Amino acid sequence: MNEQYGKPLKIPRTMSTQHPDNVHTPFFTENIELTGEDEVKEAYYVYSHLGCTEQMWDCEGKEVDNYVVKKLLSRYGDYFKEHHLGRDLFLTLRVPNPEIERTEAKILLETLGSIPRSYDVAHHFYNDTYAPIFEIILPMTTSFASIDNIYQYYCDFVIGQQYKRLGGRDLTIAEWIGPFHPDKIRVIPLFEDKDGMLAADTILRRYFQDKDLDYQRVFLARSDPAVNYGQIGAVLLNKIALWRLHLLSEDTGIPVYPIIGAGSAPFRGNLRPDTVRRVTDEYAGAYTFTIQSAFKYDTNLEEAVSAIRYLEEREITPAREIDDTYAISLIERYAAGYQKQIRSLAPLINRVAAYIPSRRKRKLHVGLFGYSRNMGGVSLPRAITVTAALYSIGIPPEVLGLSALTENDREFVLENYRYVTEDLSDACRYLNPDSSFLPDEIKKILPDWIEIDPHSEHRVLSGQIEKAVTACQIDSVQDMIIRAGAIRKFLG
Repeated sequence: MNEQYGKPLKIPRTMSTQHPDNVHTPFFTENIELTGEDEVKEAYYVYSHLGCTEQMWDCEGKEVDNYVVKKLLSRYGDYFKEHHLGRDLFLTLRVPNPEIERTEAKILLETLGSIPRSYDVAHHFYNDTYAPIFEIILPMTTSFASIDNIYQYYCDFVIGQQYKRLGGRDLTIAEWIGPFHPDKIRVIPLFEDKDGMLAADTILRRYFQDKDLDYQRVFLARSDPAVNYGQIGAVLLNKIALWRLHLLSEDTGIPVYPIIGAGSAPFRGNLRPDTVRRVTDEYAGAYTFTIQSAFKYDTNLEEAVSAIRYLEEREITPAREIDDTYAISLIERYAAGYQKQIRSLAPLINRVAAYIPSRRKRKLHVGLFGYSRNMGGVSLPRAITVTAALYSIGIPPEVLGLSALTENDREFVLENYRYVTEDLSDACRYLNPDSSFLPDEIKKILPDWIEIDPHSEHRVLSGQIEKAVTACQIDSVQDMIIRAGAIRKFLG
C-alpha cells in the first residue's frame, strides 16, 4: 500500500490555532466561550472561508474530541470532497507533553491511538490512502528523547499492536479488526523556552540520525519566550533558532520548515492583516505563521482573507545570519532587567487577570514561566492573560526591559530586529504615560526609541481600569477591559 508519509503536495504556510486572544466571538456560535463543537465549526470556517490550509487541534487542557475527522467529513462532505483532508488541508494535533503535564499524560496515548481510526474514516470517505492526520505537535520540547519517544511509541505500540496474536491463536489483531494506518507519524517539536530554542538544531540533528525523513517541521514559540525573557529577548531567540535551523538544513540536506507562533499583540508577534508583509520580512526563514483568534475574529473579514492569501502565496526568503554569541549575552542582560520590572508588577497583573474574560472552554497547557527557577518565585498567568492585563492598565509589556540595554546593545537590536521601532510604536499607542505603575526608567528611556502618541480613548480606559482595580471597585472592570481590547483589536 502506498502510505501517505511522503512529502505532501504543499506544506501549509498558515496554521489556524485555538489561542483565545480574541475580543469578539465568531458569528457561528452563541457561546462567549467556544466549546469543542464550536471548534469543529471553526475548523471548517478557517478552511472554507478564510483560506487557511492547516488547523491546529488542541488535545490538551480540555475534553479530547478524537472524532473531529468524522465530524468534519460527515457534516461538510461536499466541501471536503473537493478539498482533500490530509492532502490539500492539514489537521494537526497538539498533544500534552507527558514529561511536564503529568495529569494529562495518558491523553497522549488516547490521541495517538485515535489516528488509525481517523484514517479508516477518511479511507472510507475518499477511497485512497492519504491519512487525514499524520503530524502531531509536542509542546515544551526540551530533548531529542521527548520527540523520539512519541515517534517510537506510535510505531511500536499503536501500529505494532496489529501484529500481536490473540490468546495464543493464529489470529492477529489486524486480521480481527483490520490493519492500522498510517505506518508512521511526523512529530513537530514546539520549542518554548530559551534552552530549548537555542538547542533546537542540536536536538533535531540527533532526531534525524535513525530516520529516513524527506522534510521536518519545527515550531518556534513567540508568546512564552516574550513572557519569560521580554519582547526583544523573544525576537532574538527566534532569529537565532531560524538561522541555526537553516544551517542544519543545509548541512543534512533535510528541508526544515519552521513555524512561528505569532499572535496579534506586538508582544506576541504583531501578526495582523495590516502587518503581514512586515512580520514575514522580520522572520526571514519562517515558512508557516499561526493565525490566532484575534486575527480571525477581531479584524475585517476581507482584510483577513487577503492577508492569509498573501501568507500562503508569498515567496519564502532564507533566514538571515545573526551573531548568536553577542545576541545571547544581550538576551541575558535584557531579560534580567525585564524580569526585575515584571516581578514588581506581578501582584497587579494577577489582580487584573481575574477580570480577563475567557474565550475557550479549556485551561491552556502548563507554561514554563511560573517555575520559581525562572522568576525568583513569582507566578504569573499564561502569556495571553499577562499581555491582556498589562495592556488593560496602559503598560504595554514591550516597553519593559529597555532600560537594561547598553548603547551597543541598542545598535545591535536596531540592526537585527528590523521593525523594533514600528513594533514599539504600535504597542505604545496603548501606553498610559500617567500610570502610577509605569517604571520611571521606562518613562525616561522611551523617547530615545520612539515618539509616543497614545490613543486617547484607550488611555482614559486604562486609567479607569487601574483606578478601579486598585480601589477594588470591580463592578465594571471586565466591561472596560473588553472595550479597551476592542480598540486594540486583540484581547491579549
